Amino acid sequence: MDRIPHPSGQPTHPEAGPTCSEAGPTRIHRAWWVVTVAALAIVAAGTVTTLSGVLTDPLHGTFGWSRSTIGVAVSANMVLYGVTAPFAAALMDRFGIRRIAAAALTAVAAGSLLTTVMTAAWQFVLCWGLLVGLGSGATAMTFAATVAQRWFVRRRGLVTGILTAAGVFGQFAVLPALSWLTERHGWRPALVTVALAGLVLVPLVGLLLRDHPADAGLRPYGGARFVPRPAPVPGAGARAVRVLLDTARTGPFWLLAGVFAVCGASTNGVMWSHFTPAAHDHGMPATAASSLLALIGIFNVAGTIASGWLTDRYDPRRLLAGYFVLRGGSLLALPSLLTAAPDTPLVVFAAVFGLLDVATVPPVIALSREFYGADSAIVFGWVNTAHQVGAGLMAVLGGVVRDTLGTYDPVWAGSGALCATAALLSLAVRRPARTGGDEITHRGRATIRG
Repeated sequence: MDRIPHPSGQPTHPEAGPTCSEAGPTRIHRAWWVVTVAALAIVAAGTVTTLSGVLTDPLHGTFGWSRSTIGVAVSANMVLYGVTAPFAAALMDRFGIRRIAAAALTAVAAGSLLTTVMTAAWQFVLCWGLLVGLGSGATAMTFAATVAQRWFVRRRGLVTGILTAAGVFGQFAVLPALSWLTERHGWRPALVTVALAGLVLVPLVGLLLRDHPADAGLRPYGGARFVPRPAPVPGAGARAVRVLLDTARTGPFWLLAGVFAVCGASTNGVMWSHFTPAAHDHGMPATAASSLLALIGIFNVAGTIASGWLTDRYDPRRLLAGYFVLRGGSLLALPSLLTAAPDTPLVVFAAVFGLLDVATVPPVIALSREFYGADSAIVFGWVNTAHQVGAGLMAVLGGVVRDTLGTYDPVWAGSGALCATAALLSLAVRRPARTGGDEITHRGRATIRG
């Protein structure tokens, strides 16, 4: 069937469907269905990223493994989660987001199921560290950035916020249910539940997810023109490395990497690794501390979506600076708030920190897109690797401080100081000039150096 001519009478691309403004009041642009399926995939894969903490004690009790032995697999999982991201973005350009998302969910499901039948620690490293780490890393924030980049011209910040919030929902909002399941029925049923959720989504991804608007004969949401689907980019691994070597010669990359390293140190590195033992030092039960972390995760959803909305409207550099100032202040105040029970001040802290926790993602993705265009998803993957490195370093250093000084107070103070540094780094980023149209025009790498 031929496309209906545009009401203005202007010619349209023969393959171009209606944009959001042409679709009519009752028709939903296909891009939003793509976002919905992508969000479900991110939720399913994100669920396993915080499940490691729930598995530690049950695995210790079942197999008698030391916590350091278990930690090897958990560390491998975290490292691969970060390193996989830029290569996954390149693979999406080569094979499409639908195939990579389906393969990632299959890897998460396979790793989770194989973990239930393991008998040796090295098998845990292989199943949980390798398979689950690769699968969850491939459907992390670079996946969200790629979907937003391909399917949207308008509302990219909002979409990035929604998809990032989906990952947070999977990481924390589902955690109490999996913890309850583990406590009542054992750790294996919890892993089987995660695996089944991933396997159920694989056919849904195959049916509804599309790699590019051109595949459906549509323009991107909010786009003024039809965008042909780009040719597959061969040599995905080499391209990811090449993009790193290229962007590593530019100043904005190091500024964004530094900002995100601090982001990882002041969230995953300090809160998810040390908040529960720090609260326990003040007499708070571990279950109560975990509930506060879950509350932070719930507020993450609202904070991330709101940050995406703000990123569409305001300077992302100033947003980042503001987020880090507020986050640093909350971390500095935390030692005086910790008590034996989660009272009102601690609940308020959890709400405020949750709103700020992942709010940094949409502005960083937006800045990556402004500076690096078509390579932005891969660049953001490398920036996200810096996030994981910062988280790992803080996790180790925080433990050293506690063992040496007998208190976590210097850890919170140091994290607050790092956030102040990240705020200054955010403002030091100089944005490229706009020249009109849907995208920012780049006038060569020399304009974005230093």
